[in-house]
Amino acid sequence: MESLRIIDTWPVTTAAAAVVRADGTVLGTHGPADHRFPLASVTKPLAAYAALVAYEEGAVELDEPAGPEGSTVRHLLAHTSGLAFDEHRVTAPPGNRRLYSNAGFEVLGDHIAKASGIPFAEYLRQAVLEPLAMTSTSLDGSPARDGVSTVADLVRFAAEVQAPRLLDPRTVLEAQSVVHPGLKGVLPGYGHQSPNDWGLGFEIRDSKSPHWTGNTSSPATFGHFGQSGTFLWIDPVAGVACVALTDRAFGPWAAEAWTPFTDAVLAELS
Repeated sequence: MESLRIIDTWPVTTAAAAVVRADGTVLGTHGPADHRFPLASVTKPLAAYAALVAYEEGAVELDEPAGPEGSTVRHLLAHTSGLAFDEHRVTAPPGNRRLYSNAGFEVLGDHIAKASGIPFAEYLRQAVLEPLAMTSTSLDGSPARDGVSTVADLVRFAAEVQAPRLLDPRTVLEAQSVVHPGLKGVLPGYGHQSPNDWGLGFEIRDSKSPHWTGNTSSPATFGHFGQSGTFLWIDPVAGVACVALTDRAFGPWAAEAWTPFTDAVLAELS
């Protein structure tokens, strides 16, 4: 895909990108697909997928208590537990506001580790990484932001989310559907959004503006971006997913570059 070559114009030292269909067909790749990049918050969809495996295995229930009083596993996954951004401090009642929270995912990881008797990084490896042959992906630290991976590995994950084998498709459909509709909140890097829709570990594009996906991305598009200059989106209407990883922290350069890049990818596909 010629549109992937646009990453060569980005003000970064190293970048890699790929587009993949649900059947695992890689439509295009550009850059070093096996280079390991810090994922930052693109770690969260991986952690969420492991949490959903734990749910299907019966280790946890989505509506069981977890985190602050009144909060559940579902609240933690949907950033509605009331926990602060980067502190284990309650700032709102559960389900009241969309408060993007790294702390919430750390509490989630601890909860699953306690319920399963397996450290969360190991649970993630056994539940998601190993079955998908994501051999270059690892988690060393926070399940909110300390993953490291490659484009080649994340392409496998993106194909899985589009055509689930590790989870019941109904579970994945729930994960990409809005949890607690209508809540307002701040999308880090893009400001206040009303509504600020999220699923279970995945951000949903909906009608948000500005946004890190394309102007032509469907409202059903979901995924995540990371402060390390990384993103993964899945557009069910287009029937593809796109992964892009870089070695430069998110900033104005990314806000300017990512949207036209995604629009170019979608235009080439159409």
